[in-house]
Amino acid sequence: MIKPNINEDMCMRCGACVGTCPMNAMFLKEFTVEVNEDCTACGLCVKACPVGAISLEG
Repeated sequence: MIKPNINEDMCMRCGACVGTCPMNAMFLKEFTVEVNEDCTACGLCVKACPVGAISLEG
């Protein structure tokens, strides 16, 4: 199953990916961004990330 991989070292926790997700599958936690099982791997979060911290891998 393909899912977003978030590079925690690069992630600024800006929330751009969370706001872009059409499935509401991404959440900002205190120090991380989490993805739940509702993710469809559409790739919108990858495009929305201003620092390139998200990639899709399966």
